[in-house]
Amino acid sequence: MIADHQKPVDSPFGRHSEPHEVLAGIDLKGKVAIVTGGYSGIGLETVRALAAAGAAVTVPARDTEKANAALAGMPGDIRIALMDLADIASVKRFALGFASDNTALDLLINNAGVMACPEMRVGPGWELQFGTNHMGHFALATTLLPLIQRTENARVVALSSTGHKLSAIRWDDPNWTDGSYDKWKAYGQSKTANSLFALGMNARLKESGGEAFAVHPGGIFTPLQRHLPTEEMIVLGWLNEQGEISDGARAMFKTPSQGCTTTLWAATSPLLEGKGGVYCEDCNIAALSGEQPVRYRDVEPHAVDQDSAERLWEMSEKLLAQA
Repeated sequence: MIADHQKPVDSPFGRHSEPHEVLAGIDLKGKVAIVTGGYSGIGLETVRALAAAGAAVTVPARDTEKANAALAGMPGDIRIALMDLADIASVKRFALGFASDNTALDLLINNAGVMACPEMRVGPGWELQFGTNHMGHFALATTLLPLIQRTENARVVALSSTGHKLSAIRWDDPNWTDGSYDKWKAYGQSKTANSLFALGMNARLKESGGEAFAVHPGGIFTPLQRHLPTEEMIVLGWLNEQGEISDGARAMFKTPSQGCTTTLWAATSPLLEGKGGVYCEDCNIAALSGEQPVRYRDVEPHAVDQDSAERLWEMSEKLLAQA
């Protein structure tokens, strides 16, 4: 069964909207937010915008020295805490400490991620991209869930990607133990998991009035591409033969500030009230893919299927219990 409300609305914003436009007239004073990956790329811009709107923002960081350097001098109430998404014990320590120190969590932005990595293992043998992009955030969100449920009108935003089109969930072998590892399909599976997570989380927030959303931020050159060799980015059309950003990429890609606007829209827009669980792109709810899917637009049914979301939630709970 496909997520309810998965169709575009009459949004005044679009793919090139900027944070100040999306947050105009929105006062976040007194609101508490967590942004993972908040010290580089679109995460950094998300923190900048939320803090400027008055939110108190905590940035969990694997490298606190790097986070302090990136966020130094940024105006607003911004705090940095140690956490490594690939280390479940670290995730739980951070989440339990945060829940102990705070009475509310208005916004949880699951922004951090890795992409197209060589095959590596984390935790109890999880494939790196599934383990970091999905399981790390799943552990964070479920540990914080009681706090989120106690917070009026809380929102959770999970960053997915058009990469979800590359793979549904490999139910029989999500950790690629069969020797067939494909870095792009593994990335795709993790992004499908992020989208399904939003559906599952939304179901668990209904009684408390909270909502969760999945977001495709768009194409942006950020440190996310760090595992891709120049030759591969040339083949993908992102760079030209001189290793510079291609004309096609310039037309398609967003700036980091534009890349964070759909996250901000999903976190704050009144247009999304009562529409939790949907997958968003370009400051709107994405359309479902048709019979001829478009590679960089719309959402595939496998990423917004409610039955799959529940199946993934149950599988993730079992995997987490074994960690």
